[in-house]
Amino acid sequence: MMTDITDFRGLVAADHGLVVVSTLRADGSVQSTVVNAGVLPHPVGGHEVVAFVIRGGTRKLANLRERPRATVTIRAGWQWVTAEGPVELAGPADPLHGLGPEGVRWLLRDVFTAAGGEHDDWADYDRVMASEGRTAVLLTPDRVYSNP
Repeated sequence: MMTDITDFRGLVAADHGLVVVSTLRADGSVQSTVVNAGVLPHPVGGHEVVAFVIRGGTRKLANLRERPRATVTIRAGWQWVTAEGPVELAGPADPLHGLGPEGVRWLLRDVFTAAGGEHDDWADYDRVMASEGRTAVLLTPDRVYSNP
């Protein structure tokens, strides 16, 4: 069943934006992990994206640098929505054209809150994100589908 990113957004609150992210390894096999994601406007283009944050130095980040495409599935009970598409990275080692370091700092916060996160100490959050080399992943869906 074809659907749209609005349906994806509708499931974010059900489980704190918990999603399965799948990327391709160099050998063509699929690598999947669980992260929190949300839907927000692209920080430069303004179109809606599925966004999540990943730690620097991970296999997932290396896969996305080499093959910038992902599949993200969110679920709540038996309802699920999958978004597939190309990704852009925005982080300390992955500059996003049109977004400087201060913009990345705000983007990491925006992704966290879009996934349902709350924080009492944003300065501490910023410090941790920087020390871990966290990178925002922005997926522009070219295909979104769900169960009937």
